[in-house]
Amino acid sequence: MSPLRFPLAVILQRTKLVNRWIDARWEPIEVALDDGASCEPVRLPHDTAGTRWRFGGHSFELHPCEAEGYYLNITASDPKVFIMWRLAEEGVEPGAFPVIVTVSYNEAARMLDGGEQVDAVPMPREVFLQVQSFVAQHYKPEPRRKVRRNDPIPEHEERHRS
Repeated sequence: MSPLRFPLAVILQRTKLVNRWIDARWEPIEVALDDGASCEPVRLPHDTAGTRWRFGGHSFELHPCEAEGYYLNITASDPKVFIMWRLAEEGVEPGAFPVIVTVSYNEAARMLDGGEQVDAVPMPREVFLQVQSFVAQHYKPEPRRKVRRNDPIPEHEERHRS
């Protein structure tokens, strides 16, 4: 079964800072469904918040093995899209770029554990509905097991004694 793929565009914002060590802060601020028109970064109209860049050509895939991560995300009070991004080399415009887009809590946590820069933006309604449908079809919670704590004789040894 091939994974379901959803094309997205990522909007990154560069905000100027008054700081002796760093001149600007980059952060993802939004994702939108992508029409696939352009994969090149496009500078959006400037406003007082900072300079914004639109990066088309990104997508996320839904895999049954990640269903638990999707479930954890959509059942949260504020579902998110997670964007792993990196800074570009000095002097390159734009100064940052998105690398991976995901809606799995588990995948985002693995990237963070690996030392990557991962930020979250609100999940668009259209994306939420698709992920919700996928989770309903593919996520099966593990059955709860009775746990016996501080038992001097574990259950499997008890069976062998009788």
